[in-house]
Amino acid sequence: MAQKLIYGLGGFVNNLLAAAIGGMTIVLNLGLGMNPALVGLLGALPRLTDALTDPIMGYLSDHTKSRWGRRRPYIFFGAIAAGIVFMLLWQLPVGKSETYYFWFFLIGSLIFYLAYTVFATPWVALGYELTPDYHERTRLMGVQNFMGQMAYLVSPWFLWIMQYDLLFDDIMIGAKWLAIAIGIFTICIGILPAIFLKERFKNVPANQITAQRNNIEKNIPIQEEPPASLKDFFNGFGATLKFAPFLKLCAATFLVFNGFMLVSSFQFYVIIYYVFAGDQSLGAEYAGWVGTLSAISTFCVIFIITRLSTRIGKRRAFFVSTGISVFGYCLKWFCYSPEHPLLLLIPAPFIAFGLGGLFTLMGAMIADVCDMDELQTGQRREGMFGSIYWWVVKLGMAAAIATGGFLLNATGFDVALGGEQAASTLIWMRFFDIVIPVIASLVAIWAIASYPITEEKAHQVRMALEANRGIPG
Repeated sequence: MAQKLIYGLGGFVNNLLAAAIGGMTIVLNLGLGMNPALVGLLGALPRLTDALTDPIMGYLSDHTKSRWGRRRPYIFFGAIAAGIVFMLLWQLPVGKSETYYFWFFLIGSLIFYLAYTVFATPWVALGYELTPDYHERTRLMGVQNFMGQMAYLVSPWFLWIMQYDLLFDDIMIGAKWLAIAIGIFTICIGILPAIFLKERFKNVPANQITAQRNNIEKNIPIQEEPPASLKDFFNGFGATLKFAPFLKLCAATFLVFNGFMLVSSFQFYVIIYYVFAGDQSLGAEYAGWVGTLSAISTFCVIFIITRLSTRIGKRRAFFVSTGISVFGYCLKWFCYSPEHPLLLLIPAPFIAFGLGGLFTLMGAMIADVCDMDELQTGQRREGMFGSIYWWVVKLGMAAAIATGGFLLNATGFDVALGGEQAASTLIWMRFFDIVIPVIASLVAIWAIASYPITEEKAHQVRMALEANRGIPG
């Protein structure tokens, strides 16, 4: 449990940095008067570099050989670098032009995300290799997801802290000191996984691993691992994208997560303009309670799905968690009622099963994929698998957020009409809010139905790997 908690602390730091860099940028508009469009660009442009830096960092982590291991040096120095750069990023000088602030923050953000990637990508990969046990992997990811979710209980208070006039004279001073606190916390806590966790594969001796193709009975020797090169990087990148079990996990995550994200804003519009007839204040209050209930429910879901997975397996647990979320989405049609507004709290705990189960199970399933990949290729590539998986998540999230605005326009919504929206507009808003995530979730269940790594198969793969390596684990 101590190892799980220490790995989970890395998840808290990982989510805290992501939530902080996203949630604090509002002060560029509120405190410096920067154009909101430019603030949006500052949030989007640096993330485009992840498409390049994430896989490269994953590859470097997979191919690093040192006395401290493949992952731990990057986690240690990445946490320190990310913490320092985050602190410096918010020490904005006063009295400068909007153009100055834009380029200052853009360049600083690019450096921050690079340091963040150096920490986060090897940390993700380390979790895939910490244990060879099929069920222990789920428990590990459950603890990590549970602790990581705590960052989203803290981050909504960042704006309140920055503008709290009893502590700070203005919001920019609040941002400077909050960034210092977050940076110091990142350094002190982020290095703990590097110090206290042990890698199972410090240096992977490819010449001592026998690749098996077609089935686990036929052994095919492989050659000494070639030196790291650009060609080898692209070969590994392509091989990862061609690995069918991994693609199924990516597809399911893309569908469940981004089906939710695509209509995430619709929920607020439905609550405000359908349930409360355009009353933004009352609608926002109830939407806040829904969000709080969802966050609390997610903690419970992680525990439930972790236990359930050890009893019925990861694939079936995914069917259950995603199926319950589909039921929750359908409840919206009946519970989002102008006559009984309190009913809108009912779907939230059921919907929480979707993302709560998703990110608990997917990490454990990718760890199983890494074992099967080693059996076929003779290489340990947790870094590449982890970086591509989260790259798909971030790419899809960006696309979902961009597409959501077009969907809202398609309903005929007009903010100038306030609570007098057309009846057809309200129907289409409710329709998209429910049907899109339901269809996406059902397709995800279909994709995982053919996922081949069951508990029995994972055990066979582990036994074969141990026989090939000549050592247990």
